[in-house]
Amino acid sequence: MTAKLFLHGVPDSPAIWRPLLAALDLGDTPVAVPALPGFTAPLPAGFAATKEAYADWAVGQAEALFAQHGPIDIVGHDWGALIAQRVAMLRPDLLRSWAISNAVIDPDYRGHRLARIWNTPILGELYMMVSNQPAKLAEGLTAAGMPADIAAEEAAQWANKDKRRAILKLYRSAKGLSFAHDWALDIPKLPKAGALVWGAGDPYVELSVAQRYAANTGTPLTVIDGAGHWAIAERPAEVAAALKAFWGGLTA
Repeated sequence: MTAKLFLHGVPDSPAIWRPLLAALDLGDTPVAVPALPGFTAPLPAGFAATKEAYADWAVGQAEALFAQHGPIDIVGHDWGALIAQRVAMLRPDLLRSWAISNAVIDPDYRGHRLARIWNTPILGELYMMVSNQPAKLAEGLTAAGMPADIAAEEAAQWANKDKRRAILKLYRSAKGLSFAHDWALDIPKLPKAGALVWGAGDPYVELSVAQRYAANTGTPLTVIDGAGHWAIAERPAEVAAALKAFWGGLTA
């Protein structure tokens, strides 16, 4: 059994994986679903909360799992997808495969509106200040497709000041969401055993971004119709089927 490492995104927590993990029904397969530092607990002392810091942290998570179980399958969503790809670029020796959902390291993508707000000093801080209303945030996440129970849980965590601080630092370290001059240069280093799974109606990272990436790299793309950014929670059975098919075609 190949161990699995799941990395969540922004503004989420490991809770976002619950529907998919239930649909996957992985049984005795070793599974790690860590929280990004600062997202469910205070930021660790000295942790910079930059994209490089999160990538290094994720490499550490992969190394620990590899030490126990050998090459792993890494799965990422949103920022977790970007970090998962970075792990695959830096340490392909730790992985059997990578699979990502609704975010990809693409040299031509320039970020969505909210990413640009968070990347802007003062404006980002003002957004974080006025958005600290859990009920309203939960309503917005639910309207965007997130299951209501998970949306309420994620919104409650927004009260964590360290989480909001970490998000600003993360987006600013990536200049919003621009990777053309750093991480995207290493796309050729990615292992061939990769896959994209995409909610067709994603308003943050449009399907065209995934289609362009798939065409340019030859990475297989599964489109989940009737789903948006959180396809992993909106259509977990379909995403699970896509992942199982992908993993089933790999050499153990």
